[in-house]
Amino acid sequence: MNVVDRVKNILINPKQEWPKIAAEPATVQSLYVGYIMILAAIGPLAIIIRGLSFGSALGLPYAIGMYLLSLVAVSIVALIVDLLAPTFGGQRDYVASLKLVAYAYTAVWIAGIFRLIPAVGGIIGLLAGIYSLYTFYLGAAPVKKCPAEKAVGYTIIVLICNIVLFWLLGLMVLPMMVGGGIAGLGTMGMMR
Repeated sequence: MNVVDRVKNILINPKQEWPKIAAEPATVQSLYVGYIMILAAIGPLAIIIRGLSFGSALGLPYAIGMYLLSLVAVSIVALIVDLLAPTFGGQRDYVASLKLVAYAYTAVWIAGIFRLIPAVGGIIGLLAGIYSLYTFYLGAAPVKKCPAEKAVGYTIIVLICNIVLFWLLGLMVLPMMVGGGIAGLGTMGMMR
């Protein structure tokens, strides 16, 4: 299935799309190259375009960092999803976990286009995050074989892990990007 059709189906009709996703063969490489790397680039590209429209390339390091962070985070969240699966009656299968996380993140990644409009982008991003939780919940049973009655708990625990993970990654990466970027500009004589 092509990316556009998958995005449309997971956003408009996720309940019917998840069984198809569960049945499809996939590899880590096929998921990253064919879906994750494409959609995760939307928000960072919007940041670059917004910065360039104001005549500044200062958003470039942030956008690159955000993109790389997204690529790493998807893999870590998928690992967490996989490790937690037996606790909620699901099956361990890393590729299935990566499918669940990648396709559940679709709404958030698509909403990244609204980073072009900062105030609106934040609100739409929040709504997309809520919808992504809903799509994760719908996908937990068909993709991870989690009993439907345990899918809510699974979703909540994964949400908490997501929040903690992004908070920790943000604490580690943001100072390096901001501090290193500004210090680097200063040593090059560009900030006077």
